[in-house]
Amino acid sequence: MKSEIGCVIMASGLAKRFGSNKLLAEFDRKPLLCRAFAVTEGLHRVVVTRSTEVQALCEKYGIPVLHHAHPLRSDTVRLGLEYLLPRFPAMSGCVFLPGDQPLLTRKTLCCMVSAFCAQPDRKSQIFRLCEPQSGTPGSPVLFGADYFEELRSLPEGKGGGAVAKRHAEKVKLFPIRHPAELMDADTPDVLAELKTIFQNDSFYR
Repeated sequence: MKSEIGCVIMASGLAKRFGSNKLLAEFDRKPLLCRAFAVTEGLHRVVVTRSTEVQALCEKYGIPVLHHAHPLRSDTVRLGLEYLLPRFPAMSGCVFLPGDQPLLTRKTLCCMVSAFCAQPDRKSQIFRLCEPQSGTPGSPVLFGADYFEELRSLPEGKGGGAVAKRHAEKVKLFPIRHPAELMDADTPDVLAELKTIFQNDSFYR
């Protein structure tokens, strides 16, 4: 994975629909968030969370983590960038990756990062995954460095999608290889469905 790319693993949600901290729910014999650790290995990354349990998990696995008490999605984006930029000032882009997409594969993310890095004007590009048939966009999203200041000053409660919408002409959609890669484990029922796909679909073997 390209060393010039950062990654904010977004783990600050309250998981109200799930009923408990879904990032700690079991998936393939480990906490679900561990899937994001594996997918993003090699990137300059940080997990941004409001959960002391998630913080402890990150520390156990040696993953950089930023614990905070701010309430808004815009806070997670801003804090993640403000953690990474002083440490890796040469970043040409940053991935914003939800921690609850357990079927996203490392190969898909690596392919998107490689395609981004191949762009001569990559700092002004925005790449995001999409469903290949419908073109429906999803996460994660990879923003070039030209958008870092906008991302650090998002309107209250807004996520990076607001910046992508503002610069729609710069967005390149990158198709996923399996439809379940974009699925969030929003409820226990969806998590059970994702586990079934993971166990039975040859794509994940």
